[in-house]
Amino acid sequence: MPRKKPFSNKQKKKQLQVKRERKRGDTGSGPNSRNASAERGTERDRDRQSDTSDSETTDVRRINQQPFHREGRYDPNRYRLHFEKESKEEVEKRKKMAREKILLPVVESTLEVDINDIYPPDKGLDFPKRPPWHYGMQREELLRKEEKAFREYLEDLHSRNPPETLSHFEHNLETWRQLWRVLEMSDVILLIVDIRHPVLQFPPALYHFITSELQKQVIVVLNKVDLCSPPLVLAWRHYLSSLFPHLHCVCFTSHPGQPYSTLLQKKRMRRKVGWHGAGGPIHILRACQEITGGRVDLSSWEQKIQRDADDGGPDGEQAEEGAESVLMEHHSDIAMEMASPSQELYKEGVLTLGCVGFTNVGKSSVLNSLVGRKVVSVSRTPGHTKYFQTYYLTPTVKLCDCPGLVFPSRVDKQLQILAGIYPVAQLQEPYSSVGYLCERTPFQALLKLKHPSLEDRPQGEEGPEKWTAWDVCEAWAERRGYKTAKAARNDVYRAANSLLRLAIDGRLCLCLRPPGYSAQRADWESHADLPEVVALQGRREEEEGAGDRDEEEGESSSEPEEERDRDADDDEDEDDDEDGGFSGPGRKDKPKTNLTVNMFSVLGEDECD
Repeated sequence: MPRKKPFSNKQKKKQLQVKRERKRGDTGSGPNSRNASAERGTERDRDRQSDTSDSETTDVRRINQQPFHREGRYDPNRYRLHFEKESKEEVEKRKKMAREKILLPVVESTLEVDINDIYPPDKGLDFPKRPPWHYGMQREELLRKEEKAFREYLEDLHSRNPPETLSHFEHNLETWRQLWRVLEMSDVILLIVDIRHPVLQFPPALYHFITSELQKQVIVVLNKVDLCSPPLVLAWRHYLSSLFPHLHCVCFTSHPGQPYSTLLQKKRMRRKVGWHGAGGPIHILRACQEITGGRVDLSSWEQKIQRDADDGGPDGEQAEEGAESVLMEHHSDIAMEMASPSQELYKEGVLTLGCVGFTNVGKSSVLNSLVGRKVVSVSRTPGHTKYFQTYYLTPTVKLCDCPGLVFPSRVDKQLQILAGIYPVAQLQEPYSSVGYLCERTPFQALLKLKHPSLEDRPQGEEGPEKWTAWDVCEAWAERRGYKTAKAARNDVYRAANSLLRLAIDGRLCLCLRPPGYSAQRADWESHADLPEVVALQGRREEEEGAGDRDEEEGESSSEPEEERDRDADDDEDEDDDEDGGFSGPGRKDKPKTNLTVNMFSVLGEDECD
């Protein structure tokens, strides 16, 4: 009788796993399945070969790993953010500079940014476009053609621009495919940007492609206007309208009049308002009416906006009973790949609005606000939306939500991080971004930090405090009580991430300005359209003391609890990419202004003035 072949415990365990999965009907095709079959390995290799984000011209880092559920229809990691890897030398160089470079306030004109500085016309900063196709093509042939076009685009882009001069931009072809489908199926494009830095998120190449090649109209939505001063909102709207004459500019906010109490308060003092309380849907409707010119019946949309406004109770609570159901359409891969290339607009009398834009600008929040209730999961984490879906707002209006895309540009990478484009939790070196923020905001007056060197200074000795980015992070860690687990030293990395999240949320508000704003500020502060913006923001003079009332009547919370909420870089549905907008601490001795409550005050100072 022949000897039995040795059979280890590990092999036995694997055999039992396969047996259990077979009994459940699971073939082991999920990416997290522990049954590493040869078939799945072959399929993974085939997918990796077809993923042009790992092209020969770039070294790509995949970030934002998403959990997988076996019962899900899609692999969420198919649309992960793909950015170029940074070399260890570059990271170490920035760390050293954060320790040594003395932070000095920049001149006011530095905050003025021209769109041609971000997207130079002579640098070929285009975006990848879908190659021509027809219905006679096979699916595999179409995919190969798209991969080839994307690879050639990357090679051409890097031949014109050295990699170190380019900002982070999306290298995942699957996400670009989502944009192509949305642009093809939409009649009007809603290009959503953050009002704090709109020129970062308004690629001129995309605008010219939509208006010239696709022959469609663009509405730029200046989102989160509650985070900027009204004169600055008007200045940005005028700047974009003057550069792009056929562009429709509207202002929008999902949280009008929503104050924070203080910087160190745990929870945002939310009034009980639903998504229907947003400011700006009526302006988007007016722009669509002007574009369609009566070819689509939008009366049902206007009635819905009025009905949503009337449904809000005295405390802003919306009646859920009788709320209209929203029909959601899931698009399969084949449906997207073979989407109709027809140039017919308003097919069957339906207006399709495509929401496109960079990551973390509030696309999903705008869509929820237009619907009047939550239909899309939102988060402060960039790349939360994975694939596009469409929603019928009314029988004649359809909304389409597209994943966020980062276009190639020449913006500083530190500014990209402060704009929420790159996930804070994935940063290898956050200190240079903190230094970039501190040079452009009065951080010492806002955060009330104590310089770390004061502890070692002899008593009675005085001298100017010279701050570095590392000092700021160390002082913030000392104030917040962030300590490392082993040695109980100040956790500067956690402190840096905390400061960056405060900036992204709008609680340390860094607002860029259009060229010439400083010289024309007096004109914008007395502009005739100023009351309209103030009303849209939902701010009133009587709310000036709301911070004091909230602080007196609000809950008490420990600092670790507050930061546990703020530091978590999660995808909770309650967190949205609009989490910003706050009033100051509302000190009673603070003088009132004739414009609005100071939304930029953290501890009593104005960051934007």
